[in-house]
Amino acid sequence: MLHTIIAFFKFAFYLIGSRAHLKTAARLGAEGKIAERDALVKEKVAEWTKMVIGLSGSTVEVRGMEHIPESGPFVMVGNHQGYMDIPLLLGYVPKSIAFISKIEVLKVPLLSDWMKHMQCVFMDRKDRRQSVEAMSEAVNTVRRGYPLVIFPEGTRSKGGPVAEFKAGSFKLAYRSEAPIVPFTIDGTWRLWEEHKSLRKGHLILTIHSPVPTKGLTKEEQAGIPALIRQTVASALPKEHIRETKTSVKNIEN
Repeated sequence: MLHTIIAFFKFAFYLIGSRAHLKTAARLGAEGKIAERDALVKEKVAEWTKMVIGLSGSTVEVRGMEHIPESGPFVMVGNHQGYMDIPLLLGYVPKSIAFISKIEVLKVPLLSDWMKHMQCVFMDRKDRRQSVEAMSEAVNTVRRGYPLVIFPEGTRSKGGPVAEFKAGSFKLAYRSEAPIVPFTIDGTWRLWEEHKSLRKGHLILTIHSPVPTKGLTKEEQAGIPALIRQTVASALPKEHIRETKTSVKNIEN
């Protein structure tokens, strides 16, 4: 528990010390120097997210990084094991990526400021009108070249089997006509969820080949969630795989 408390305060002090970089990012954005702003934000966010994982004493292994598109929009879709999933992705994916977050996060100072600069989208799921507007914003964000991450299970598995992927989560990819880059996370749940205190572990991030979505028929779209889930689960130990009744249709590349 003492280790957890120390790690929390180190992270908090680091965020407080990042205010100067936040001001620089805001200035660069106001001056229209978007590429410079994005490079600064990517560097600093990767720095403090790697620090979070480092505080646990964990090791990280990344596989399939060559599958990340060098250019153009894409959407990342994968499993959700624990709280450390987001730091793992932000720290080790070599692209400026963002997330669709709960609107309540806007109340968290500094963290929400960084997320705005990352181009994260904030959604109020209790407000239907705002949710529709947020989804339109998310589509535009992807089209502008900022990959968004989706966790279609809807909740953390905490080391359990990969749940069925919700079909509605894939609307972002269909509407933006961006390819889906599946990813598999293994081990993050051991850092917190397993013991409810910060522990070390070995984290594995696997990136899979992109799956195109442009021009898919309704029938082909219906088979995408099960196809992506199958791909994601293929890189996990057998105990994390749970069969579903959803049929997987072959999608021609």
